[in-house]
Amino acid sequence: MNITIPSANIVLILSGLSWAFAQLTKGIIQRILNGAFSLEQFLASGGMPSSHSALVTCCAISIGAFYGFDSGLFALALLFAVVVMYDACHVRRSSGEQALLLNDLLRQLSEHQDGPPTEQELKVVLGHTTLQVFFGALLGLAVALMGIWLFT
Repeated sequence: MNITIPSANIVLILSGLSWAFAQLTKGIIQRILNGAFSLEQFLASGGMPSSHSALVTCCAISIGAFYGFDSGLFALALLFAVVVMYDACHVRRSSGEQALLLNDLLRQLSEHQDGPPTEQELKVVLGHTTLQVFFGALLGLAVALMGIWLFT
């Protein structure tokens, strides 16, 4: 199969679009659930769907389609995607849950001590659930397939 690569930046463009669609979807979901669109939520990490998963999935599939699924570049992109999605789902999720527990522990300790309460809390970034990662990957696949269809 002979595929003409439309532009060296097509993978970057499609991956960026998949990230933007995921972030926009998060904003729409927040609007439905909370009644207001939040620019902060649009730019934040975490939530449904995973924009990290959308971006790396789109990147890997686009590279495979335009440069060959048997290329070393695709292998690298696929491994990168797996690591990012695993990290988002397991490592970042666990770190966020630990931050919640530590903040609660610090609050309890400051209540039982004399002196000013501790005001500095750890930033809580919960990462993603498996379902959020799955739907992010699905969105990335859809954007990649659309790009492949448009540019081949």
